[in-house]
Amino acid sequence: MSESGQGLSIRAQKVRGIFNEFDSNRDGCLNRIEMAALVIAVNPRVKFSKEQIEAILDEVFRTYGEFIEEPKGLSFQGLLRTYDDGAGDVDRDFDALGLHLDLTIGDGGTQELQPHAAAETKGKLARTGATDGSGSRQLPVASISADETSANAAKRSSKLGAWASSPNHGIAYDDTWRLVEELELLLKKLDAKIEDKLNEREDKKTGVLNNGVVDAAAAAEDWEDGVDKGESFERRRGQEELGSDYGAFKKTLVGFRERAGKVRTPEEAFDCHVAMGRCLLEHHWHKEAIKSFDLALQLKPQDVRAPFLMGNANYALGQYVEARLNYQKALDAAEANTALWQGLLPQVHINLGIALEGEGMLMCACHHYREAAILNPKHYRALKLLGSALYGLGEYRAAEKFLEEALVLKPDYADAHCDLGSALHAVADDDKAIQEFQKAIDLNPNHLDALYNLGGLLKDSGRYGNAAEMYAKVLALKPREWRAQLNRGVSLLGSGDHEEARKAFKEAFKMTNRLEVYDAIKHLKQMQKRPKDLTSAIANVDSPFVIVENARFQPAPNSKTTPREFLACALDIRKFQKHTRLHRCDIGDLRREIENSDYLPGISKPTGTPVENDKIVRKAKLEKTLRQLLQFLTPDTFQGAVRAINERILLVLDPTGLGRVDVGMFFAVLAPLCGGSTDNRKRLVFDVLKWRALSAREGVIPNTDAKFYMKYLRAIYLPDQGTSELAELHGDDDRAQVSYPEFLDMFNDTNWGFGILNTLAKLETGDHVRHNRIICATCNYIIIGPRFKETTKNFNLCPTCYSEGKVPADVKLEEYVFKEYSNEADIRDQFKILGFKKGLTAAPAQTVT
Repeated sequence: MSESGQGLSIRAQKVRGIFNEFDSNRDGCLNRIEMAALVIAVNPRVKFSKEQIEAILDEVFRTYGEFIEEPKGLSFQGLLRTYDDGAGDVDRDFDALGLHLDLTIGDGGTQELQPHAAAETKGKLARTGATDGSGSRQLPVASISADETSANAAKRSSKLGAWASSPNHGIAYDDTWRLVEELELLLKKLDAKIEDKLNEREDKKTGVLNNGVVDAAAAAEDWEDGVDKGESFERRRGQEELGSDYGAFKKTLVGFRERAGKVRTPEEAFDCHVAMGRCLLEHHWHKEAIKSFDLALQLKPQDVRAPFLMGNANYALGQYVEARLNYQKALDAAEANTALWQGLLPQVHINLGIALEGEGMLMCACHHYREAAILNPKHYRALKLLGSALYGLGEYRAAEKFLEEALVLKPDYADAHCDLGSALHAVADDDKAIQEFQKAIDLNPNHLDALYNLGGLLKDSGRYGNAAEMYAKVLALKPREWRAQLNRGVSLLGSGDHEEARKAFKEAFKMTNRLEVYDAIKHLKQMQKRPKDLTSAIANVDSPFVIVENARFQPAPNSKTTPREFLACALDIRKFQKHTRLHRCDIGDLRREIENSDYLPGISKPTGTPVENDKIVRKAKLEKTLRQLLQFLTPDTFQGAVRAINERILLVLDPTGLGRVDVGMFFAVLAPLCGGSTDNRKRLVFDVLKWRALSAREGVIPNTDAKFYMKYLRAIYLPDQGTSELAELHGDDDRAQVSYPEFLDMFNDTNWGFGILNTLAKLETGDHVRHNRIICATCNYIIIGPRFKETTKNFNLCPTCYSEGKVPADVKLEEYVFKEYSNEADIRDQFKILGFKKGLTAAPAQTVT
């Protein structure tokens, strides 16, 4: 539907006249009182109840939130948009108010397409109604049939709740209205029965409190904690609460769907199924809603609304994979006809991003949030979600930038203030972080995340009393939050209130039997057993160890003892390896993933023809590969792994910050940390570099690529060791080719290659070695992994203390000579050589405690 420029201008002027008529305080916006007056004035024959007016205003102010100027109200552009979306008839309203067109009042009437809803916070989805196919014009509230009055339309809307009075509801046919009205009445009766059953159950479970008043907050929390989003929710809402009524309800739904299928045209049937699904979705019957949306999708596969709303239902059930697939269907349909669905595209991108976050894929989510922000630069929710996702990836400065942009557009966005506070805390700007957390709390005193994060910041900075107060506020809002209770105990302990700390730890232990709570209680008991003058006593006690310089640590003659500096680097890499769980990804799986992909140009497919492809790809695409390789990880754990990989590897490979990396280098850098033999890891590195270069000669790689790879490898995993000039060691002929044996020599070189891989492999196999429970002489922990024994004084060190150069303070030598034992088998072999009896199994060295 199009209008001429002159017609559009006159239309805008009429809207301006209506706006000025009700802008009584002349502040350039319509507040709720002024908007209520407008609604009543343009519907003189309708007697609205207070609840109906409030529902209409709630929907308008929520739907057109981007046009709300707090605290003044809806702007002129917002009112113009409501009329453009069909929420009312401009000419009818203008005439009904007795206004006359003033040609001096003008507005070009041009408008930018804006989304009508989006995710408020991470994990909340944008809800949509339906367009009439134009993408920019939405079906009007009152367009039920040609002869229906606005009074009847308003009455029908009020029966269906706030969502039905939205200009996005999508109901276009009279038969749909009648069917949905019946369904809404049935659902409200079922809701009442379910509520009665739940109240009865809670009365039996918790008893009656406070003279007959049930603790509703605790009951709601029990319900929330006890529901499995995937399956249990609808089951508990079904047979358990409704009994025999549940079967009747299912049969009734079948009857409604049959009625929808018997209407005159497929368009009407589609309208019925979508409206039924929307109604069921609003009442939390998510599985039944999915059935209705699926029927609608079968009728109109090219329509965006059905898969989009089905994705919302999937997400509500915790079915993130299914939600992602449905949002992708909606996106494909929308991008196939962008002119038709332009108004809905930002919402689709945002919800697809949120579903990807549910799977732990933050990089892919960032891509879609960026797309939404590009489509609508004023979309503050897209900017906020993008900033939050970047924070989750460890890109704190970028997160800070986008969160600040979101707050420029919407200064009262509490969630954005909270996440900005977290980003500022991550870059050590704690004063500003506290201010942002406080702004979030001022806007929403019950903001759990802001209260919790502010408590953590105060605890980390030593302000234990204030931190305990923050955690107490969290517990007042969510009494069963055991982490808040545990941190409150720690804060109370730090402030010196041991008795209250003991109570807090006990309460936390009641909520969960986690090991960290048990350790905290044990530590508290140990603290209470110490003398009162503990602080002064500790101050007068010398450290049980000293740190000596590296040159004083020497390996025993004829031994393969790992040098101290090598072990320190290997332990750091091992820590990263454990954090990312790359050691659980077999090198064979990585090879298959690479060979089955189209990433590298030199990989031959079954046809024998090399694949021609760009070796520079987006980070989001690599994240999908990582998800396949680490599919055994939960979404939260996978997010942590990707964050570590992004901070340590991808940011080095992408120094410009454009979000694109050399895929061959990425896989080659990743391979040494995967599980499997070291020979297989090195072989895959060589093959990846060969595929990446598409070498003309078989079995060689360019010398240039080998040099760049070694530089990247050391820059990522050995940043403190530096890189040597490879050209000085191996010549500067960049046209030279390197064979696999030559590459191994380069790789195994300890000075500028990655010879530390053998030490890393030794640490991988030593995770469960306990050395007959021998204790480290400096940290007093049982030694796990390699054991380092000083041959002169016969004391033992764990790998960490050895790498840090710690020795017992009472053992003073000019030179410390160590021998490394990977396991007890090494010691038995030594005993045999020295002539000890065959049955001896333990080392003769004394344990230092």
